[in-house]
Amino acid sequence: MKKLIALNGCLAALLLLAGCGKKPAAPAGMPGGLPPQEVGVVTLAAERVDIVTELPGRTAAFRVAEVRPQVSGIILKRLFTEGSEVKEGQQLYQIDPATYQAALESAQAALARAEATQQVAKLLADRRQKLVNSRVISSQDYDDAHAGYQQAVADVSAAKAALKTAEINLVYTKVLSPISGRIGRSMMTEGALVTSEQASPLATVQQIDPIYVDVTQSSAQLLRLQRELAAGQLKNADEQEATARLILEDGTPFAEPGKLQFSEVSVDQGTGSVTLRAVFPNPNRILLPGMFVRAMITGGISEQAILIPQKGVTRNPRGEPVAMVVGEGNRIEVRTLKTDRVINDKWLVVEGVKAGDRVVLEGLQKIGPGAEVRPVEITEGK
Repeated sequence: MKKLIALNGCLAALLLLAGCGKKPAAPAGMPGGLPPQEVGVVTLAAERVDIVTELPGRTAAFRVAEVRPQVSGIILKRLFTEGSEVKEGQQLYQIDPATYQAALESAQAALARAEATQQVAKLLADRRQKLVNSRVISSQDYDDAHAGYQQAVADVSAAKAALKTAEINLVYTKVLSPISGRIGRSMMTEGALVTSEQASPLATVQQIDPIYVDVTQSSAQLLRLQRELAAGQLKNADEQEATARLILEDGTPFAEPGKLQFSEVSVDQGTGSVTLRAVFPNPNRILLPGMFVRAMITGGISEQAILIPQKGVTRNPRGEPVAMVVGEGNRIEVRTLKTDRVINDKWLVVEGVKAGDRVVLEGLQKIGPGAEVRPVEITEGK
């Protein structure tokens, strides 16, 4: 038994000595460690990129016309279907024309009477002119006759104006659409009494092809874009208008491209933003006034943009974006980046890397700063 205990003690001592003689393994890629790890890299190159800004917005009708009566009366008929498309000049309502027809006939009779009086006055003036030339009557008699003729001429002109007014009022009993577009619900029904130029409209017509999209942009973004354009870092996408595209509420893209038209001349003091307006063709009437959309505004073109795939950009403990770059001697360098925006699946980087740098995309979990690696160029999109 004593021999067995002594033997076990010797074995334990030998094992302890063997363990103390081992050295800790060096990290991969470090002197005395494992061979350099293989990592997938992409070599950066300057690219020509459209600078696109995504902004929230709402649609607005291109033209809006509130239909109001221009004469008073009872509505006899409504001649349109609510929610349908109407044409400019199409009749929408019929107001009772009876009183206006009677007024027209009365004006016609008054004109005929005035013209007859004018004819008599003219004959009298012509006759007295011959008599005054023969010195049969005095000049005063002729002057009175001529003045009566001039008054008759004025009466004819007044009667013609009254007739024109009566004709216009009769036409106004037919309420016409001032523009082409989609008409909403009718605010009045048959039998309702309407008055000339009343405050409440009978209906509203909206032209939605084309259609406006109003979006807001911060004044800081606008200033930065203007500085980059002035410095030559960006080029104008279009000398006249910037292009725009829409993303609908359900996330689907709108097929028709639009044009940016103008921006407000002042900044909203409450939000610090300016309003941008774009116009889009809307042939299928997919866009309706008041819809929420996201507009993709192309503000300029960068000829020397540096893009890094998103999976190659991580965050340090301070929350700053960083990338692992293969430097001299194939050793890893950690670069702190300054990013501008996401373009598709890549970050647009303005500081921290340059064209020709090799950024690690695959094998990030196996390496650390200073580690020696074996870079392998990969094809983007794998």
